[in-house]
Amino acid sequence: METARGRASSKGGVVREITYRQALNEALAEELARDPNVFLMGEEVAEYHGAYKVSQGLLERFGPKRIIDTPISENGFAGLGVGAAMVGLRPIIEFMTFSFSLVAFDQVVNNAPNMFMMSGGQFNIPITFRGPNGPAHQLGATHSHATESLYANAPGLKVCTPATPRDAKGLLKTAVRDDNPVLVLEAELLYSSKGMVEPPDEELLIPLGQAEVKREGSDVSIICYAQTVPLAIAVAAQLEEEDISAEIVDLRSIKPLDEVTIFNSVSKTHRAVIVEQDRPFCGVGAEVCYRIQKNIFDELDAPIMRVSQEDVPMPYNERLEKFVLPNADKLMAAVKKVCYA
Repeated sequence: METARGRASSKGGVVREITYRQALNEALAEELARDPNVFLMGEEVAEYHGAYKVSQGLLERFGPKRIIDTPISENGFAGLGVGAAMVGLRPIIEFMTFSFSLVAFDQVVNNAPNMFMMSGGQFNIPITFRGPNGPAHQLGATHSHATESLYANAPGLKVCTPATPRDAKGLLKTAVRDDNPVLVLEAELLYSSKGMVEPPDEELLIPLGQAEVKREGSDVSIICYAQTVPLAIAVAAQLEEEDISAEIVDLRSIKPLDEVTIFNSVSKTHRAVIVEQDRPFCGVGAEVCYRIQKNIFDELDAPIMRVSQEDVPMPYNERLEKFVLPNADKLMAAVKKVCYA
C-alpha cells in the first residue's frame, strides 16, 4: 500500500502528501458515501480495483450494486449511464482510457449533453465520465489520443484536466455533484505523482472553470494543463537560471475556460507560450491563442507560441514517440523566442 506523510493544515487537520490515484480514490469514496445515488461503473472497476487501481477497496466497502464491472462495451455502459442519470442517479463512468471512449462517442457527445435541451428541461444528466486521457508511454496510435478538444467542441459538456493530486480530488468531487455531464480527463503518467492534499475530514471542492497560477513570474506566461504542467514547472526552473522568469498558468478546466486568469497573467508578462498534450490543428491552444489576441492584443510584446504534439499518429517506437511529444527542449526554445533571448 502507498503511504502518506503530511503537515498541519490551517484548519488543524493534516495536509498529507498522497498520490494522484489515491486522491481520486478518496474523491470516489467520499462521494459514494455522501450520496446513495452515486455509483461507479466500467471495465474492471470492481473485482480488479480498476486498471490503474483508482477504485481500490471500493467494491468491499460499497458492494456490487454500486461498484459495477461491465463487459467490454463502452457504447453500452455509457448509454446505460445516461439512462440512469435521466431517472435521478449520479453515475460515474470509467473509461479504461479515453481513447476507448471514442467507441461511445454517440452517447457522450450526442446523447448526454443534448438530453436537457431536447427534453425541454425535463431531464438533467448528472453523469461523470472519467479515466486516463492523452499519450502515456509506448501505447501506440490507437491508445494515445488526447481527446480534450474533441469533447470541448460539444455544447453541453464540461471538461476538466487535473494535473495534481489536489486538483484531481477537488475537481472530481465537483464533477460528481454537477447536474450536467462532466468529463474528468486524468493524466495516465501522473497516477503515481505525489502532492499535498487536505485531510479527508476537510471538504475539498474546486470549481470548474477556475485556472490556477502554479508559479508566479514576470517575463512570460506558460499556459498549460494536465501532463504539461509538471513539464512547464521543470522548464521554468531551468529558465530561472538564465534570468527568465516564467509564470505557470494551469488551466485545470478546458471548458468552461477561465479567461480572467489567463488575461491577467499575459497582461502582466506581455508574452505567452501555450504547451499542450493535444495535436495542434483545432486544438485547445488554438482557442486560447485566439481569445488572447482577440481580447488583449495590445498587451502582447511578441507573437504567441504554441508547443504541442506533432500532427501525426503516435508512433510506438520510443525514440519517435519522444520526438512527437512536447518536451523541455521544445518549450525552452519557444520561451526564448518570445523573450527574444
